[in-house]
Amino acid sequence: MEYTTLGDTGLTVSRLCLGCMSFGDPDWREWVRGEEFGHELVERARELGINFFDTANMYSRGESERILGDALGDDIGEQVVATKVFFPMDDDDPNSGGLSRKTIEQQLDASRERLGVDTVDLYQTHRYDYDTPVEETLRALDDAVRREKVRYIGGSSMWAHQFADMLHTSDGLGLERFATMQNHYNLAYREEEREMLPLCEREGIGVIPWSPLARGFLARPHEEYRTTTRAETDDYAEAHPYVDNGGREVNERVEELAAEKDASMAQIALAWLLHKDEVDAPIIGTSSIEHLEEAVAALDISLSDSEIEHLEEPYEPVPVSGHE
Repeated sequence: MEYTTLGDTGLTVSRLCLGCMSFGDPDWREWVRGEEFGHELVERARELGINFFDTANMYSRGESERILGDALGDDIGEQVVATKVFFPMDDDDPNSGGLSRKTIEQQLDASRERLGVDTVDLYQTHRYDYDTPVEETLRALDDAVRREKVRYIGGSSMWAHQFADMLHTSDGLGLERFATMQNHYNLAYREEEREMLPLCEREGIGVIPWSPLARGFLARPHEEYRTTTRAETDDYAEAHPYVDNGGREVNERVEELAAEKDASMAQIALAWLLHKDEVDAPIIGTSSIEHLEEAVAALDISLSDSEIEHLEEPYEPVPVSGHE
């Protein structure tokens, strides 16, 4: 395993972060696996040197957090655990979602209890809240850090101007600053290169992209994309423009280069992200131990400048996706 510091913090994390959406309650999503698999996946990740785990309160309505906490057990303090807040946890309670002070304080305490920790290492806003003043959200997050319930705070998918405004507001009010951005970025969706990634590089923000394999689109030939349980049942996969404006040709070039290097398509797609200086740790989600091991092996794959250019060349602009 390779390690890096997360943005401008002194926090050391593995170059791959294990996303924990794939385990929890199968009744929540058809492709989600249960508790036994969650324990096995986390154990194998630790054996492979991964020390960075990302979950969210809304993943299986809290079950992912609980299982992750149980799986890490007494050693959880030696790991870097990230979770998120925004999406509603109770359809009958309008204050169970969003980024108001009430929501943040109540949901953070619930996440800490499920994880079994006094302090969450990285607490992230899962999306931008158009209904709550950013000053309220930032003051609530700052209070969480000062009360030692959170060590670092981060954001997730939003417009670059919104993130810049939140950073500027934090600086102006003397509040805790976002340390990370968890954004939608992969070889088939590169709109983040226009504004968000340059902003993060300038501001010293750690970048931890979600969906590095484009929900599986970059892991197999495009004509086989809909053959997995997740692709068949995940409506969000179809919502992203992966196959548009050169996406199919990008997929084909990934397949060709994988054959040349005796690697999997997923490994080539991950290697491409790992070669990006702005990226600290892609968040890999998997429902297979074998795929986890395969992802870690991608750290050993070297891509030349010409190979990277060849992979990128077919890409054309697509509508921004992932902020909702």
